[in-house]
Amino acid sequence: MTFGSASMKADGSDTLNKNLGNRPIKYGTYTYDNVERDRAAILLAQEKQKPVTLEMKVHGERVLKSYIPIQSPGLKTYVIGVVLDYSVISSVVHEQLINNLTTSLLLLTLFLLCSYILSGFVTRPIQAILAKVNDVAKGKFEPPLKVTSRDELGQLALRINAMTAHLMQRTNRLKQTLEENRAVKEHLESVINGTSDAIHTMDMDGRITSTNRAFEELYGWGASEVIGKMPYLIPAPALKQEEERLNALKNGAILPPIETIRLKRDGTIIEVSVSTSLIRDEEGDPHWFIHVSRDMTERNRMEELLRRSEKLTTVGQLAAGVAHEIRNPLTTLKGFLQLQQEKQILVPLHIELMLSELERINLIVSEFLILAKPQAVHFQEKDVRTILGDVVSLLDSQAHLFGIQFSATFSENPSTVHCEVNQLKQVFINIVKNAIEAMPDGGVISMELSNTLDSVLILISDQGEGIPKDMLPKLGEPFFTNKESGTGLGLMISQRIIQAHKGHLEIQSELGQGTTVMIKLPAAGTVTPWLNIKDERSEGQREN
Repeated sequence: MTFGSASMKADGSDTLNKNLGNRPIKYGTYTYDNVERDRAAILLAQEKQKPVTLEMKVHGERVLKSYIPIQSPGLKTYVIGVVLDYSVISSVVHEQLINNLTTSLLLLTLFLLCSYILSGFVTRPIQAILAKVNDVAKGKFEPPLKVTSRDELGQLALRINAMTAHLMQRTNRLKQTLEENRAVKEHLESVINGTSDAIHTMDMDGRITSTNRAFEELYGWGASEVIGKMPYLIPAPALKQEEERLNALKNGAILPPIETIRLKRDGTIIEVSVSTSLIRDEEGDPHWFIHVSRDMTERNRMEELLRRSEKLTTVGQLAAGVAHEIRNPLTTLKGFLQLQQEKQILVPLHIELMLSELERINLIVSEFLILAKPQAVHFQEKDVRTILGDVVSLLDSQAHLFGIQFSATFSENPSTVHCEVNQLKQVFINIVKNAIEAMPDGGVISMELSNTLDSVLILISDQGEGIPKDMLPKLGEPFFTNKESGTGLGLMISQRIIQAHKGHLEIQSELGQGTTVMIKLPAAGTVTPWLNIKDERSEGQREN
């Protein structure tokens, strides 16, 4: 290569290299010279066989020099150097860049527009689904989603519509149930607050959780004063009984109402009837006690007035009966005495009749005294089988005189009751004597004794003529009897004794079929025995 040799002049001529093959070929002028840099660029272009472009300033102007290697088969490699004004190229490049940018912006705008249009088809169902989910979360279930496709989003919309419809049904049912519960709650609250019975609930620790208006009126405590607290409602005498009842309820017992005493806010004692129930949860654990209290003061006062009225009525009936029963023998006595006074003669037959009438008067007065006389008695536990056995032994001889036999069927287990032995024996003697007198031609008197869970049942039956149905309701009334020499007081006394033992006496009879007397007594341990029978006559005197 001769370009850039030492013999090359500034104008590109070379005096030493004159041949065409080894000298520079001058084409045009060479004013943009930088021989060393140009020589290096030419060598680089020949070496790489690729054009080499340089950016530089020549004469204060930016130019681009390009060295393009040209090689033909069998010939030497030539390098053509081209110098271009940078401003011309930059203007073309700038124009091309502007064109490219404009085209790119147009394409980007078109792409974004198409993307927006296409995304609308994709995101619009998703947005509708999201909006529907938000509406469902707020409790708005209508209207359903419009399904316009059968792709995955369409299937999702269908499932959301099904879910929304199901939720709407469940929500409507819950609203209906809530409304019904609210109505029931309001009704119950109005009933509870409107009832005259005092109602309050307590937790398992004894703290009051709710009350009604009657509670505030009965006990004097306001709801705000007792809720969450344990007011002193139960006095010391009733505390043990209440603890036993609550423990029994926890153990699954169902207890009847009891009459007891409670304390009001001012410390006064009040007589109440209390019914207590236990509320359990779904798992069976006890949670609350419900106490229903009823003021018994007025009722007890009315019952006491009723008892006094009954006493006065009974006294009036007895007085009328005694007067009637005694008047007849007194009339007879008066007649005989007047007859003997007129004749001045003592007739033995008349004396015998007079003594008989006096004996009748004495019998009436004795039974009347038994009925009205105060009797201090002592209750004790006794086996009814023993008492009935004593009665059979006592009356067996009298029964044989009338051709009567006893048939006894007693329970094998003890039949223990709280009783006054002599009074209970008097009842059995009266009933058995009535049975003997009802069978003048003989027969069998049956005695059956059985035990139930809380009582002892005694049945005494005869084979007599029986009692007409119209007479059964009047049995037990004073001086009502179907016997010629009876007073009717014996059955009345027997009923009073059984009532004093907290038992029940009932007579069942059919004409021509005999009579059965049923006596039911509470078994020992099921009832607290009375310590004595009250002197009603003395009470009446004290009241007067």
